[in-house]
Amino acid sequence: MSENRFLPICKKDMEERGWDQLDFVYISGDAYVDHPSFGHAIITRLLEAHGFKVGIIAQPDWKDKNSITILGEPRLGFMVSAGNMDSMVNHYSVSKKHRRTDAYTPGGVMGKRPDYAAVVYSNLIRQVYKKTPIILGGIEASLRRMAHYDYWSDKLKRSILLDSGADLISYGMGEHSIIEIAEALDSGIAVSDITFIPGTVYKTKSLESVYDAEILPGYEEMKQDKLSYARSFYVQYCNTDPFSGKRLVEPYNDHLYVVQNPPATPLSQDEMDDVYGLPYMRTYHPSYEKDGGVPAISEVKFSLISNRGCFGGCSFCALTFHQGRIMQVRSHESLLDEAKMITHDKDFKGYIHDVGGPTANFRQPSCQKQLTRGVCKNRQCLFPKPCPNLKVDHRDYVKLLRELRDIPKVKKVFIRSGIRFDYVVADKNDTFLEELCRYHVSGQLKVAPEHVSDDVLKLMGKPENGVYKEFVQKYNKMNQKIHKEQYLVPYLMSSHPGSKMKDAIELAEHIRDLGYMPEQVQDFYPTPSTISTCMYYTGVDPRNMQPVYVPKNPHEKAMQRALIQYRDPKNYDLVMEALKKAHRMDLVGFDKHCLIRPRKMEGKASYKENNGKKSSKDNDAEANNKRRTTSSRSKNTKKFSNTGAVNHKSNHKKKAIRNVHKKR
Repeated sequence: MSENRFLPICKKDMEERGWDQLDFVYISGDAYVDHPSFGHAIITRLLEAHGFKVGIIAQPDWKDKNSITILGEPRLGFMVSAGNMDSMVNHYSVSKKHRRTDAYTPGGVMGKRPDYAAVVYSNLIRQVYKKTPIILGGIEASLRRMAHYDYWSDKLKRSILLDSGADLISYGMGEHSIIEIAEALDSGIAVSDITFIPGTVYKTKSLESVYDAEILPGYEEMKQDKLSYARSFYVQYCNTDPFSGKRLVEPYNDHLYVVQNPPATPLSQDEMDDVYGLPYMRTYHPSYEKDGGVPAISEVKFSLISNRGCFGGCSFCALTFHQGRIMQVRSHESLLDEAKMITHDKDFKGYIHDVGGPTANFRQPSCQKQLTRGVCKNRQCLFPKPCPNLKVDHRDYVKLLRELRDIPKVKKVFIRSGIRFDYVVADKNDTFLEELCRYHVSGQLKVAPEHVSDDVLKLMGKPENGVYKEFVQKYNKMNQKIHKEQYLVPYLMSSHPGSKMKDAIELAEHIRDLGYMPEQVQDFYPTPSTISTCMYYTGVDPRNMQPVYVPKNPHEKAMQRALIQYRDPKNYDLVMEALKKAHRMDLVGFDKHCLIRPRKMEGKASYKENNGKKSSKDNDAEANNKRRTTSSRSKNTKKFSNTGAVNHKSNHKKKAIRNVHKKR
């Protein structure tokens, strides 16, 4: 292993190491940040640890094919990733509007990577190097490894392997498969013959050598029949487990097939420790200093990744396809060593920002059989009710948090990853909840009930609303016990498949009863390879093939979103229209149960008579309305200690960045 320094990004760096040619060139849609929260850092450092010479080309100019030649042709192949986020999610909001900034680019500048980056980069390589092996990885390739619905083009797309011209996909987290691929290439095996590695996808002209496979519906059939796609998707969903997953074949024609091998096995604790113990520089490349650095590092610089995977099984989450449902954890020793390293950073102020992963309070498999037989294909661990075999135990996490708090220079350890509140409710021992409230919350705890309608929650794969109410009671009771005034910030989602106007109104009434207005709301985003996205595209729940109502009309989605923020004067017309359509005009009036007040007709008339200028009465009414809204928010701040709610002042984009790092 080389000394602790950044990997080569130019020929000069190679010359300083005495290298004439690299084994692998890694092309990334993100800026080069040598930190284990970034996929390119883990894969390149792991290859380096296995004796391979690796260089990085970060954010090459996709309009210039020479930009991918700056390190020369690699001996064994190119590795390509769009970055820590799907490039389309990175570029566009759910309303398909361009985002203004990119936290994974120096200075936060948007536009340094193309749309569908993995495809564009691979095609760029093929223009120059016709036969050099190309291996795709990262979340964009992982979630697009088979035919998939693409929200941005609103059509069913082929496997990314075909559109990119690449040879292989390393899907999932990739540590096992990428080393096997590298060693196979190094031994002289042609890339076209690497068909045997778990966690990979390849293409073939014939199925003569493909054994023990399940044949999925053909691409052309799925294009013509959405129900055929739904059935195919659910077969894929049921084969994401390394112990029970089958080999899957997706036909494109009589001479072209895409074959997905079963997933790679999860990392053992020792392997997790090894991966996170590699000699990362833990920051961005110094060449970005002139641009102000890479913003995304600030979210993870003083955080610890303690686990991977999630057995929560939310329908709108892609973790099942990417990290899987089997928990993988690091040892206490590994995490303590990293924490002590963090305390020596010149910018460390005494605060560890997070200790977690996709779900912070999962530190073990949901049941012991998963380690030998895998997860259940047709059952979830927590939904709709906790499985009788579910092992609910926070003791290991509590012990870890106590050890971290005892490290010299550490003032406080926060938990900013998602807490599964239903898992907390299922724990008969309140030790974790008490320590969470006493030591690891700073006034607000963010949780994700997502909705209150049980009809919608069922389709989301979330527990019924009564479970969240029980958690709110436990949380408030615990804070009263320890004499702290701390609140819950609930994340809510609008327009999820199954959400009708009546469900959106039910959510608005719930918010009314809590006495607050969320400042940020997540509209459902149909990203590749989730059950919810399959519902959005096909109109059926792939788990049972039952029809699902899907709000797709932008105006209807705007109304559902406006109902969650009904107190905002800008949303008045949308809320009024929604209430009329739902025949809920009982919620328009002056009683405390009403969402909005009626507008006086004479006020509208005077507005027109004044040629669009507001009368003094109108201005007075508007001012009073603003005062009422401000007063309501101020008064309700005190009320939240009883309701478990508080004004949502979190930065949604920062949460998204943290979640992406955890998925990586």
